[in-house]
Amino acid sequence: MRRKNRRSNPLRILILIVIIGLLVYVDRKVEPFSPYIFLPSPTPTISAETFIAEAQGYAVEGKYTQALQAYDKAIKADPQNSSNYIASAMINLYRGDYEASLDDASNALLLNSENSQAYAIKGISLGLLGDFLDSESNLQKATEYDASNYFAYAYDAIVKAQKILGGSDAQGDLDAAIEASRKAEAISPTALETHWARGAVLEITANYEDAITEYEAAIAANSNVAEIHISLGRTYASLLEYTMAVEEYTKANALNPTDPIPDVLIGRTYSRTGEYSKAIQYFQQAISDDAENPYYWGYLGQAYYKNYQFGDAILSLQLAIQGGVTSNNMLVEGLPLSYDVVDFYYVYGMSLMELGYCDEAVPIAQAIIQSMQDDETAVYNAEYTLERCYEKMNNQQLLKLPTATMIPTWTPQPTVTPTPLPYQVPTSTGD
Repeated sequence: MRRKNRRSNPLRILILIVIIGLLVYVDRKVEPFSPYIFLPSPTPTISAETFIAEAQGYAVEGKYTQALQAYDKAIKADPQNSSNYIASAMINLYRGDYEASLDDASNALLLNSENSQAYAIKGISLGLLGDFLDSESNLQKATEYDASNYFAYAYDAIVKAQKILGGSDAQGDLDAAIEASRKAEAISPTALETHWARGAVLEITANYEDAITEYEAAIAANSNVAEIHISLGRTYASLLEYTMAVEEYTKANALNPTDPIPDVLIGRTYSRTGEYSKAIQYFQQAISDDAENPYYWGYLGQAYYKNYQFGDAILSLQLAIQGGVTSNNMLVEGLPLSYDVVDFYYVYGMSLMELGYCDEAVPIAQAIIQSMQDDETAVYNAEYTLERCYEKMNNQQLLKLPTATMIPTWTPQPTVTPTPLPYQVPTSTGD
């Protein structure tokens, strides 16, 4: 009873209140957003620089698929850095995926509308896709934003060379290509793009030996550019160096297996050398890569005809000329009669004639004779078709052409080694 009552300590009470307040704050404000506030992060963030270094290493080794995957990660880690889009665009350009390089360059321009290199890559991508007007516009912008950008000058020369090879060039394109390649050479004489541009200019001026030297120098700088291997192969073929040409086409195909162009080049070569079974195989492979292209069906039909497979020739050429839907539900738009595709028409007519379907063959032959008079070969074959059909009309009853709604499928055969013919180009004394 004599024990004294202990007096309350105000300081202790104040400290207790503060602690309780902190616990309440953490419980209501901090804890819901960070349940592991006192634990290390289980997945530490990887910097964009790490992915970039990884991508650069893959690119040097020619492992473009892995490099693109690494650049994609870098873009996700740092989406505002336009240089990652530029690097990805360059790799897609090298591997021959021009749609992808165009997309990458366009994305870079969304981040920086004055990026000279983005305009340059967009320009060559458009050019190699056949859009020459927009290509030249973008290449001009590239030099406006950076007059020392040798890529833009080199790409301009390459695009103009493509126009000339395809027969869609305008007056002055050859001189402009030569001048652009010289500008690139003056700025960066040893660059891959400069050698590529000079090779293209020398090829279109029929200076094939010198063109080979330039293309080989470009490949020495980077052996993983599909388009340069195609160009070098085409130039070797112009010099009748068929074995070397095949090697280059094969390398291009290995770098971009989904590109039908090397298969088409090899297939047309086999057709010219009379090895039609092999030509058929390559055209089938090209169609597997791009079934909507009517020209590839036309090439296949011609090879079938020359291999005496007239029924298959009719089906393939009918699809090329009239259009339709393949067995894989791919839509093919037909090619109207013109000088560019008249050979599809007269071979189609002759295929019909061979099987006795002259009621179908005669109108085709007559149309060729009436509208394609400047093509002596076409008129000759059309007249031949008419003569043979008139003979058949006098000797046997005509058959009715069956309707084929679907195109037959096939399994591509193993790859073989072909022997291509030269690619014809316009000649000039300038370089």
